[in-house]
Amino acid sequence: MNSNLLIIEPLIGYGDLKFGQTIDDVVGILGDAEEIDQIDDDDTMNTVILHYWDYGISVFFEGVEKSVVSCIETDHMDSELFGKKVFDLTKDQVIELMKAHGFVEYELEMEEGENRLSFEDGLIDFFYKGEELIAVSWGVLINEKGEIEQF
Repeated sequence: MNSNLLIIEPLIGYGDLKFGQTIDDVVGILGDAEEIDQIDDDDTMNTVILHYWDYGISVFFEGVEKSVVSCIETDHMDSELFGKKVFDLTKDQVIELMKAHGFVEYELEMEEGENRLSFEDGLIDFFYKGEELIAVSWGVLINEKGEIEQF
């Protein structure tokens, strides 16, 4: 896999994958997904998830008029955040790294055996099992037209 793809950029994307891209754009970069899920539990917004298990990536698409990348989740151990391999960092190191890049407000919640470290202003969550980081999920807000919303 292209190492440029492994760069987590809050509110922007994951290397060559950018928020706001279409399914065709993502398939052009990553190829066909290994699994596709569709969630239709909301009358106003459809969600499609392309899973690339070999790459450790799930890409979420939202929008009614146009479906675009709204969220990315990874468990790829070589993923980088602000030049650091994020899966090698402790929870405190992740907090300090995020603060150093302007994301200062965070919450830590326990959910069904997992800890979730959330930075609302970066729309990014770090999921831990005990002290081990197991996944990072980040995104943007998308409106019905498939446009990125500012918050």
